[in-house]
Amino acid sequence: MGGRTQKAGSRKIARERIETLFLQAAAFFPEEPEWSRRCVQLARKIAMRQRIRIDRRLRRQFCRRCKAFLVPGVNMRVRIHRGRVVVTCLACGHRARYPARRSSRG
Repeated sequence: MGGRTQKAGSRKIARERIETLFLQAAAFFPEEPEWSRRCVQLARKIAMRQRIRIDRRLRRQFCRRCKAFLVPGVNMRVRIHRGRVVVTCLACGHRARYPARRSSRG
């Protein structure tokens, strides 16, 4: 039943808009943290509507629970515990755990 209704360039445009919204969120954060939260919400809405994934580096810039834009040292705590990076949102207390990569220095 469902055909392809999306145009070929719509996903590319959506990715660019998501990138722009995260740049704006970073710019808005010092003065208006709520505006940066709104930018994150809009970026997520675009990604869901176009059914695309948000890049990993962008996905780790907001809290999965409260959708707050995270800035290390301001509203986010970063710790390393047992080979994992533990990111704590200071707004809601949610903890995200990511595997810590080993550096290839030798």
